[in-house]
Amino acid sequence: METSATPSWFIDEVAHAGSEHLDAQYVPTYDRKAGTDPHEDLVLLQQLGLSGSQTLVDLGAGTGTFALAAAPVCRRVVAVDVSREMLAVLGEKLARSGITNVEIVRGGFLSYAHRGEPADFVYSRHALHHVPDFWKALALARIATILKPGGVLYLRDLVYSFDPDDAERVIDGWLAGASTDPGSGWTRPELETHLRDEYSTFSWLLEPMIERAGLKIHDVQHTASIFSAYTCIMSE
Repeated sequence: METSATPSWFIDEVAHAGSEHLDAQYVPTYDRKAGTDPHEDLVLLQQLGLSGSQTLVDLGAGTGTFALAAAPVCRRVVAVDVSREMLAVLGEKLARSGITNVEIVRGGFLSYAHRGEPADFVYSRHALHHVPDFWKALALARIATILKPGGVLYLRDLVYSFDPDDAERVIDGWLAGASTDPGSGWTRPELETHLRDEYSTFSWLLEPMIERAGLKIHDVQHTASIFSAYTCIMSE
């Protein structure tokens, strides 16, 4: 999918990426802090048909934890992120691993221009919350143009599946479980920063956006009223 010149009113995706994700000192410590295990997600995508003949686009790939895990079972993986610093770490990992079927692209949900055949899978984990809802809707519509008919979007993010009246109770419970060690997990001040400055969406707002984009929600899993995982199928 090609894009025309960016209009003057367009969002600055880099400015919305979170300053820590652009910090060359912070980024090398990100994997230890995030503690992401890609195995469960990879198994799920394989159960949904991910195979060695297919293309997967990882939007918000970060340092490439999932892209690297998926590479052995895909024909082509496109790892997309707005952060040069994150992609530099991914490039170093690729050089050490010898993996040759991962393409690194600097871009975001709203600026990535897909090239080649439509993707069989689009994967995104904990990245869409960096843009406000207006831009989420546009991002989901763009994802729909990337996917082939019947293709799969697997979207994981911080999505609020509680009623507004329950916000204080749920948020207080989430903050109470924050890490006390900033080197090994997200601390309370970091989670509070997410709440104030980033753009997690209520599930009952996000789901109509997904469906309006032409994606059918095949399955959704809500965890602790804070995290959600959506398996979505592109309309035929």
